[in-house]
Amino acid sequence: MASPKIWFSLSALALLLVVAVADVVVLNEGNFEQEVGKERGALVEFYAPWCGHCKKLAPEYEKLGATFKKTKSILIGKVDCDEHKSLCSKYGVTGYPTIKWFPQGSLDPKSYEGARTADALVEFVNTEGGTNMKLAVIPSDVVVLTEHNFDEVVLDEKKNVLVEFYAPWCGHCKSLAPTYEKVATAFKLEEDVVIANLDADKYKDLAEKYGISGFPTLKFFPKDNKAGEDYDGGRDLDDFVTFINGKAGTSRDSKGHLTSQAGIVSSLSALVKELVDAAEGERKAVLSQIEEEVDKLEGSAARYGKIYAKAAKAFIEKGVDYPKKEMERLQRMLEKSVSPSKADEFVLKRNVLSVFASS
Repeated sequence: MASPKIWFSLSALALLLVVAVADVVVLNEGNFEQEVGKERGALVEFYAPWCGHCKKLAPEYEKLGATFKKTKSILIGKVDCDEHKSLCSKYGVTGYPTIKWFPQGSLDPKSYEGARTADALVEFVNTEGGTNMKLAVIPSDVVVLTEHNFDEVVLDEKKNVLVEFYAPWCGHCKSLAPTYEKVATAFKLEEDVVIANLDADKYKDLAEKYGISGFPTLKFFPKDNKAGEDYDGGRDLDDFVTFINGKAGTSRDSKGHLTSQAGIVSSLSALVKELVDAAEGERKAVLSQIEEEVDKLEGSAARYGKIYAKAAKAFIEKGVDYPKKEMERLQRMLEKSVSPSKADEFVLKRNVLSVFASS
């Protein structure tokens, strides 16, 4: 099992990654006047986490942040008014969301009264900031379904597929959109999981086929039930993540990081205990059992099985100290800057090795 030190390091790494990729700057009492009113103009959204209009604005505001991310003369920021009440009060915020423009070198803002769309916000910032940026297109991890690819994607018996049936004009759908995107991002490296959506207003025949009468409606199509199951759970990110993990056998957290249970296959873990307890002369026979069990696995489990088999061979060849030493090496690698896919690889290996170390 990973030590508290290991998990602290991973948490710190995750935090650094989040800060590094943020397109909208999170502002508070501590950094507001360091960031705003300086050498660049700033558009600031004052919001509350529970506010429906704020949730609806969120995906549009993220597009705005992505558009001006690399523009040194413009800052796109936001303040959580539930958490920083005094700062919001200082700038006369009485409703949410309130959007204000702070000119370069000034803490005397101008209120934004325009439409709450990314296009309108970009036009406003260009006018006030003297820029000429075009709205950025943010890549999405949600698979867009149509009448042409629906069956190919959703009815694939090798995939667990969550589908949101939505309408473009639906307010609840717009509020769900940023959360749903985070769900897709959390599971984008899982080969057996697909997070998808369908414009049910455009593809009415498909919506009718699956009994869709309100928006958004979510249905889950697991590998073993392509008739589909209604999703009736909560609509927070953690609710979706818990649901997918339970149904698809994955082990992700809300940031998309693998948990300590990722890659663990109970049948193989039992054989690992036999391997560790066996006398040296008997270990190759247990290794053969492990390899036979691995050959039976499918999908992601087959990938995890290969890690078990490789670790078992190394355990026999390099001795009982190998798992601990290799876990320490992997942890050092994780504390460096690595890609998400490489981090997955290291965490899976470390988790499997922990079975050997604790047996």
